[in-house]
Amino acid sequence: MTRRMTSRSVSLTSTFLLLAAGGAAACDNGNQYQDEGFYCADANGVIVDEDYCDDDYHGGGGGGGFFIWHSSGYRSGYPIGSRLPAGGSKFAYNDAAARRSFGLPSTGKIGNGTVKTSVVGKGGTGTSGKSGS
Repeated sequence: MTRRMTSRSVSLTSTFLLLAAGGAAACDNGNQYQDEGFYCADANGVIVDEDYCDDDYHGGGGGGGFFIWHSSGYRSGYPIGSRLPAGGSKFAYNDAAARRSFGLPSTGKIGNGTVKTSVVGKGGTGTSGKSGS
């Protein structure tokens, strides 16, 4: 015996499915937490020794012109001298507020390839910049 659904039951089923889909979409509005990779690099996104991004560093070459680049797409292991993949952002290596916003120490050295988990959004006061060509 074949049972036919009435238009009322089809309508209620459709309404329920739409509400359920909307509720799922509201709960999954994009994960606001992500992993971010961090590197010390010049203004063009070329990785340099992490000592250059340490505000306590007094050796030659440190100071201006170096930034902490970050992206959820950066992984650990990029070598010094390589250009970071496109899509990252940067902030001044000595910007204590930006460092704190990413859960990094406000001063001192940050190892190249450091990955912080559960970073909120793409937060921070970083300057957007393109790396790579």
